[in-house]
Amino acid sequence: MPHYAGAVPLLTEPTLPLDRVTDVVSTDASLRRFLHGLPGVDQVGAEARAAMLSTRSIKTAAKQFAIDLAISIIDLTTLEGQDTPGKVRTLCAKAQRPDPSDASVPAVAAVCVYPDLVAVAKAATGPSGVKVASVATAFPSGRASRAVKLADTADAVAAGADEIDMVIDRGAFLVGRYRAVLEDIVAVKQACGTARLKVILEVGELATYDNVRRASWLAMLAGADFIKTSTGKVQPAATLPVTQVMLEAVRDFRAATGRMVGVKPAGGIRTAKDAIRHLVLVNETAGEEWLDPRWFRIGASTLLNDLLMQRQRMTTGRYAGPDYFTVD
Repeated sequence: MPHYAGAVPLLTEPTLPLDRVTDVVSTDASLRRFLHGLPGVDQVGAEARAAMLSTRSIKTAAKQFAIDLAISIIDLTTLEGQDTPGKVRTLCAKAQRPDPSDASVPAVAAVCVYPDLVAVAKAATGPSGVKVASVATAFPSGRASRAVKLADTADAVAAGADEIDMVIDRGAFLVGRYRAVLEDIVAVKQACGTARLKVILEVGELATYDNVRRASWLAMLAGADFIKTSTGKVQPAATLPVTQVMLEAVRDFRAATGRMVGVKPAGGIRTAKDAIRHLVLVNETAGEEWLDPRWFRIGASTLLNDLLMQRQRMTTGRYAGPDYFTVD
């Protein structure tokens, strides 16, 4: 893959084996040296490349494949104070059969709910294969003691969560307390047991692409299974340039360590066109291997209906009415 403006130079073989990772994270000073030694992001170059890739045109069979893939990687999400067990059950039914009239539509990857509704979601999804994800660690602020964060995680896992979406303490990160952030992630990862851990960076509060790159590497060094852009509560959220920076990070982390980490943009991805642009970005930046629900997700609450409308138009030649699909 060629090098381009704004990218970390692509490594071709593992250069940061496990013992070296241990050295990097052993002290505040070593962790700071490593994170601040990462190449800076060329903002102009990164934004230009993301803009260029967003103009790629996907047609006919390729578009239909992309729409089905986009459906299959959605974390169908409800994170509102007014959430009820009934709403979650309805969401889970839609996650398993997005279009009840068309069994060929794939199920989504997961439903994402608050910890107190995990048991409801788990019972509703049953053996369908749709994962249950839960936000934790004082979502969305991340402002709580470690003991509270671990209890929050443990409650969700005990209720049956397959995946945990945690938030980092952005205040600690922004003042350079990198080791404290890393230790939080390590502790939450241990509390997850067999559940996969997605680490939310809340990119809208990190201010610079350099900080996004550093936070991505910090989360991966701490053991994250996924890095996630945002909570959906802060704007800007999942922009294409930010997602590109994170995709470069997972690509280069794998080249350096041999370990693959997923990426989850969330917040503001509402249309089929938005989703397909992200799939193109994944393919061109990280590679085809990431085009899989195990390694790429889109967190969304309203995207699915637009994908279903576009899919039906391709199948029947006409759009469904706005009331054809249930509200997510």
